[in-house]
Amino acid sequence: MTDLTQLKTDALARIEIASDAEGLEALRVEFLGKQGSISSLMKTLGKMSPEERQVQGPLLNGLRGEVADALAAKKEQLDAAELDARLAREGLDLTLPAPDAPRGSVHPVSQVMDELAEIFADLGFSVATGPEIEDDWHNFTALNMAETHPARAMHDTFYFPDSDANGNRMLLRTHTSPVQIRSLVEQGAPLRIIAPGRVYRSDSDATHTPMFHQVEGLVIDRDIHLGHLKWTLETFLKAFFEREDIVLRLRPSYFPFTEPSVEVDVGWQDVDGRRVLGGDGDAPGHGWMELLGSGMVNCRVIEFAGLDPSEWQGFAFGVGVDRLAMLKYGMDDLRAFFDGDKRWLDHYGFSPFDQPTLSAGVGASA
Repeated sequence: MTDLTQLKTDALARIEIASDAEGLEALRVEFLGKQGSISSLMKTLGKMSPEERQVQGPLLNGLRGEVADALAAKKEQLDAAELDARLAREGLDLTLPAPDAPRGSVHPVSQVMDELAEIFADLGFSVATGPEIEDDWHNFTALNMAETHPARAMHDTFYFPDSDANGNRMLLRTHTSPVQIRSLVEQGAPLRIIAPGRVYRSDSDATHTPMFHQVEGLVIDRDIHLGHLKWTLETFLKAFFEREDIVLRLRPSYFPFTEPSVEVDVGWQDVDGRRVLGGDGDAPGHGWMELLGSGMVNCRVIEFAGLDPSEWQGFAFGVGVDRLAMLKYGMDDLRAFFDGDKRWLDHYGFSPFDQPTLSAGVGASA
């Protein structure tokens, strides 16, 4: 009993005068660690007789509890003292500006895709997606592209060595047109979709990259004609560039999946060395710029989708998302889109709060 009292007195006294956390931890190990003095006494209970254990057990448990409580109280006291000293040492001037934290930004391609989705949603279009690894039936055959078509060549298309279960060669899609075929087969007609996404072609220079972004549109319904296509493209481009003076010129062209096919030119003028879309391309100081391809959906493509072309007609169009971003926001090198240069992203990137809306204008301040 006297030994326990002396041990308690000694332990509590030494805990009380401990000056730092390191010293306090050393005392905890000395008294309550696996080899500590109090822990060693606790181990002797197993060798005692029941009568002795009934007497010594409460004493030893009480001793251990008091020492543990004293350690916890002292630790709380030392922590509070350390916090007070740190607060006094690290004064904070609340009048100073907040430190400049790293900020991310929305890539121009993502911003433009959001703008396109907003515009076409208002026109009744839905957004459709599909796989980037395609088979050549969806990518070429179903779009009325002959086996000898140049786009099927190895130097234009990234092929995989694999084939699917039907023997179709696998490839990285060269356009988002396969999404149109898949949507037609799965959903049938009437249909009104846009298909934005990444596409891949073997090409690289200041205006071409092996991977780029494209958006295609498709409308399938009864009694659709070329006038619907022209109105849709005019409405879309006026909303996107936020100008009412957008003038289109439709030129006859050829695409395997549309008939008739038209290239769409847009009037532009030079403003301080930058091409700005707007105005009649035949007006003085203006010119025409080829912007996108379009046309009435070829009846063979409608047949490939399992529909009757005598009942259903439609139009389709496609344009590069990256090119739209370059024209609208004044960028001159497509390769910079994929360099990951933080300086470029800081300059051309958008705030996450710049959400495009038709009511406020789809464009956002970069």
